[in-house]
Amino acid sequence: MEAERVYATSPAMCAIGCRKALELAVKWVYAADRTMTLPFKDNLQSLIHEPDFRYAMEYDTWKKLPLIVKLGNLAVHTARNITAADAVVSLRGLFEFIEWIDYCYGSNYKEHFFKESLIPQSRVSLDEKRIKEQAGLLKEKEEENKKLYDQVRALSEKLTAEKEKNKEERHFNPEAISEFKTRKIYIDVDMKMEGWIFDGPSQNVVEEYEVDGMAGVPGQKGYVDYVLFGRNGLPLAVVEAKKTSRDPNVGRKQAVLYADCLERRFGRRPMIFNTNGFETYFWDDKTGPQRQVSGIFSREDLERLMDRRMESHPALTSIPISDEITNRVYQKEAIRAVCAHIEEGGRKNLLVMATGTGKTRTAASLVDVLSKGGYITNVLFLADRTALVKQAKDSFREYLPRMSLCNLCSNKDDKNARIVFSTYPTILNSIDDTKRDDGNRLFTPAHFDLIIIDESHRSIFKKYKAIFDYFDAILVGLTATPKTDVDRNTYDFFDMQQGIPTYAYDYNQAISEKYLVPYYNYEVKTKFLEEGITYDDLS
Repeated sequence: MEAERVYATSPAMCAIGCRKALELAVKWVYAADRTMTLPFKDNLQSLIHEPDFRYAMEYDTWKKLPLIVKLGNLAVHTARNITAADAVVSLRGLFEFIEWIDYCYGSNYKEHFFKESLIPQSRVSLDEKRIKEQAGLLKEKEEENKKLYDQVRALSEKLTAEKEKNKEERHFNPEAISEFKTRKIYIDVDMKMEGWIFDGPSQNVVEEYEVDGMAGVPGQKGYVDYVLFGRNGLPLAVVEAKKTSRDPNVGRKQAVLYADCLERRFGRRPMIFNTNGFETYFWDDKTGPQRQVSGIFSREDLERLMDRRMESHPALTSIPISDEITNRVYQKEAIRAVCAHIEEGGRKNLLVMATGTGKTRTAASLVDVLSKGGYITNVLFLADRTALVKQAKDSFREYLPRMSLCNLCSNKDDKNARIVFSTYPTILNSIDDTKRDDGNRLFTPAHFDLIIIDESHRSIFKKYKAIFDYFDAILVGLTATPKTDVDRNTYDFFDMQQGIPTYAYDYNQAISEKYLVPYYNYEVKTKFLEEGITYDDLS
C-alpha cells in the first residue's frame, strides 16, 4: 500500500517500497512454512535463491522476484533510471507474489488480478532521504518484527499442513510476461545494473540502431535492438532481444548479420548477446563458441575482452613454467593439461591430486602462465574456511610476489586486486554489496577471468552453485577426493567423464615416485573402550 501511495510522486520511491515489502513477505513465508530451510545468510538475495523457496513456486512467479530486488537497489543508487513503467512492473510482480502467499496459506482465498488502473494517481509529499533510509529502519524494528514472525511460526505446523490441500483445491495463474514493453524492462534493468547509460551526455547504449547492408545487400536496412559502445566510440557488442516466451537464440542469425554490418562500418567486429530477459547467451565468434551467461557484461568487462581479442597471444604450450614456483614433473604436466584444455575451448577443469602434492602451488603457477600469455586478468580463489583462504593468500604472496592480492574475508579495501581470495558466502554477499567508486557493482558477471575452487568436493553443490551460475569464468577445481554421489558429483559439475579429470596424480603414484611416504596404522586399545565403566569401581 505504501509503495502504491508514492507511485505517482516518485517511481523510484515506489520501487524501493516494493523491495521492502517483498523482504517482509519472503521472511513471512520462511516463518510460516516448515518445508523452507533458512539459508546461510538471511539477506533477500539469499532468501529468494534458496532452493527450498525457489522451487516451491511456479517459475513464472519466482522469476519476477529478482527484478523487484534489482529495481529497488537501482532506485537507491540511481533514482533517475527508474521510470513509471519500471515501478508498475515491480508492483505487478509484488502483487502476484502476495497472491501466491494467499493461494498457499490464506484462510479465505479468492483469486485476484492486478489492475494498473487501481494504483492511486494522487501526488503526495514525501521525504526521499527518509524513505531511502527505511531499509535501515527495518533493522531497528527487528525486535518488533521478531515477535510478529514468532506468532506466525506458532501457526506454521497448521499452515504447512494445509498448503498442499489448498494448492489442490484452488486455482492460481501466474501472469505471462509477453508484452514487449514489460519484457524490455527486464533487459533494461539488467543493463542499468551493470552501469550502462541509456540517455544524457554519457549515453553508451543506443536502441533501435540503424544498420545498412543486411545480408550483404546494399541499401537493405536493419535495426539492432541495442548497440553497446566503448569509450572510444566504437561498438563493443550488439544485443538481440526476443520475447520471454521464446528461445533467445531465435535471433542468433539476425544478430550475426547486425555484427557483420557494424564490422563493415567501423572496422571492428562487435561481440553478440542474445537474450529474452531471463536467459542470456554471449558469443565472441572471433575467439570461441557461444555460451550461456548470467547477464549482459559491463562496459569495462567488454573493453577488457575486446582488448584481449585485439592482442596477439602466444600458444599456452610455449609459455615457460617457472621452476621457482613448480619444479616437479607432475605439477608441470597438470598445468600443461589445463592449458591444452583451455586452448581447445574448454572452460571447466578438474585437477585431482593427492594431499601433499602441491595443489595450491600448482594453481599459482597456472595463474602465472595464463597471466604471462594474456589469457586472464582477474582471478578469484575460493575456499570453504577462512583459515584456508588466509593460507592460500600467504602461499600466493610467496609464489607471485608481484601480483596484487586481497583476502576479501578480512580486508575489502584491496578489492580491486588482481587475485581475490574468499569463502563462498563472502563472495556471494559481495556481489551485491561491493561497489566501484562510481557506485556501480564491482563484481560483475565477467569481472573474473579465472576461478580456482579449492577442495572442490565440499561446497560447490546446490548451496553455492549460484556463484558459478553468476560468474562467467574459466573454472579450475582442486581436490584430492572427488565426490561421485548422485546429487553431489564433482565430475558432473565440471562436465567431465566419470573418473576422468583434466589431470590426476594419485596417492599411490606419488609414493612410487617418492614425493610422498606411505602411512601406517597403529592400533591402540583403551581400558574404557575395552572394559567399559563400572560406577562402583570409580574412586
